[in-house]
Amino acid sequence: MALFAYAGRDRAGERIEGQIEAGSLEAVIDRLGDDGITPIEVVEAAPAQAPLLTRLRASLSRGTVRHVDLVLFCRQMYTLLKSGVPILRALGGLQESATNKTFGGVIREVRESLESGSELSRALEKQGSVFNRFFVAMVRVGESTGRLEEIFLRLFHHLEFQRYMREQVRSALRYPSFVVLAMAAALVIINIFVIPTFAKVFQGLGAELPAMTVLLLGFSGFMVAWWPAMLLGTVAAVVGVKLALRDAGLATAWDRAKLRLPIAGSIIHKASLARFARSLALGVRSGVPIVQALGLTAHVVENRWLTAQVEEMRRGVERGDSILRTAIKSGVFTPVVLQMVMVGEETGSLDEMLDEVADMYQREVEYELKTLSARIEPILIIGLGVIVLILALGVFLPMWDFGKAALHRGG
Repeated sequence: MALFAYAGRDRAGERIEGQIEAGSLEAVIDRLGDDGITPIEVVEAAPAQAPLLTRLRASLSRGTVRHVDLVLFCRQMYTLLKSGVPILRALGGLQESATNKTFGGVIREVRESLESGSELSRALEKQGSVFNRFFVAMVRVGESTGRLEEIFLRLFHHLEFQRYMREQVRSALRYPSFVVLAMAAALVIINIFVIPTFAKVFQGLGAELPAMTVLLLGFSGFMVAWWPAMLLGTVAAVVGVKLALRDAGLATAWDRAKLRLPIAGSIIHKASLARFARSLALGVRSGVPIVQALGLTAHVVENRWLTAQVEEMRRGVERGDSILRTAIKSGVFTPVVLQMVMVGEETGSLDEMLDEVADMYQREVEYELKTLSARIEPILIIGLGVIVLILALGVFLPMWDFGKAALHRGG
């Protein structure tokens, strides 16, 4: 959460100034509009810095709220509200039964905000690091329509779908990642510990070595002599890349490059679009205006380049274009998907068509994940074969030549 200073005019035209704590600039503008204030200027106020020791202690003691905590929270809230339990009692029970103490503290703060007169959506908005804009907007729709328990059920299915997609991608990439790391570790061990031993043997023989052997010995000697600098350089490169990706332009370019990766790019792309379609369908079905729904779901895709394309779609719809036309201009969707969007717009069943799009992408992702190992294994085998071939030519071939020469002299 951040503190924003604002200046605006009320319905009578009087100038009003003040401060609001919110998760984003858009949230401040929405809240001012709800209060009948026309904003003139909204800027983020510099927060007062706590002492360094206090901030360090707070950061060390603060835990994390996991995705599964939100999933269970939505399911439990749906069950309790459907059973007629008052919302304050429901939150109190969830706070006491929370296995994650950090999330229990978040629920406690939400309940205290409700007791002080805030609406549930605004209480959740204050916990912007836990409940994102999409979550808060859905709860606000549930409050205004009187279908809060139904919204929590839809959010449960939405979050469960996101968790399923993430776990599928991670499980599919776990095996090839492990193999690549094992190969890299083996290369380091061979170059630092094994090849230097052979180098001493070759020096004792004093014979002329093949070019491949000279290259291997040179690279091994470089690693033995400079491994601390190489380790520091690797760490510095990783830190440098992370710092560089804080720049919005570079992060967007990197996210776009990820979508073009030979094998994983297609999976990332389809998984992101499945999340987008499912989220937009949920927003439309819940009664959120299409412009606002596009703005909220833009960040659900978890890819900055795709987020920029969805934001461009939102601006196009704001200007009066149809969703189909803005989707075509984005260049993100396939012709089949565009056809389904067109049918949804013409028949007034856009949410159903978007659900079909999400199901289609989900099935494609599941199929590609099942065949991912089969597609990656040949690449890993070829890589391992190349490494073994280089070692054989560089290490064992000279040993074989020296052995033949010794036998020839002995004969």
